[in-house]
Amino acid sequence: MPYLDVDDITLYYEDEGTGPALLFLHGWGTSGLTWGAQLPDFTRDHRVVTLDWRGCGRSDRPVRGNIIAEVVGDLVALIGALRLDRPVVVGSSMGAVFAAELAVQRPELIGGVVAVGGPGYWPTTKAQAQAELVADLRRDRAGTVAGWVPKWYAPGTSPALIDWTVRQILDSGVYIDEHQATAVGYDPRPTLPGLQVPIHYIHGELDAIPLEVARTCAALTPGAEVTAIVGSGHLPHQELPDEFNAALRAALARMAPAARAVA
Repeated sequence: MPYLDVDDITLYYEDEGTGPALLFLHGWGTSGLTWGAQLPDFTRDHRVVTLDWRGCGRSDRPVRGNIIAEVVGDLVALIGALRLDRPVVVGSSMGAVFAAELAVQRPELIGGVVAVGGPGYWPTTKAQAQAELVADLRRDRAGTVAGWVPKWYAPGTSPALIDWTVRQILDSGVYIDEHQATAVGYDPRPTLPGLQVPIHYIHGELDAIPLEVARTCAALTPGAEVTAIVGSGHLPHQELPDEFNAALRAALARMAPAARAVA
């Protein structure tokens, strides 16, 4: 099984295909399995790496280190260990935060970022709601997750997909809740004007995180654009995979000249 030791933890990843590198990062509490509808398409002409970031899926679940800086450090180590050649990092939800921060801190390592349903600065506007969420997770994690996750998806989403998402989160470590507790302290807007790698925002039209968040971030980011997935909620790569895959391919094509320019 493909595991990588980083400092004192072990991370699970999968690495398939050949061609330009893509690194897929899942959202809070799930795993690299959420990119299953992308793998058959993109492994045809890309090297595709999916990672279970620390605390989630098949990776270790450390008590400490569940913060943005540590996850970004893990990504740096993974890119180096696998000798990935400036991958485009595709991050969903909290994975989009990690991807953007990697671009800020180590732009020389990556070719671009695709932020999918990224929360951006949104949690900073919902401090009370975030505090209540963290308290509810501590009080009744199973009930809180079961009541919250359906709101991530658009009406009419398969109940099986929602149930699977709930199970993944409950199977992950409780220590990742630290990301929810610290989300109100994260605001990428001051750093976006200086971003040195191309970024594209893909956002579900019906996402509970307003589309305006992606548009505001894009307006601050040189050369950035937004693609709205009509009829999708927070996780368009799972809800409407054909539409998402087409949007991702279009974004990669648009980003390629800019990525070569900064290489």
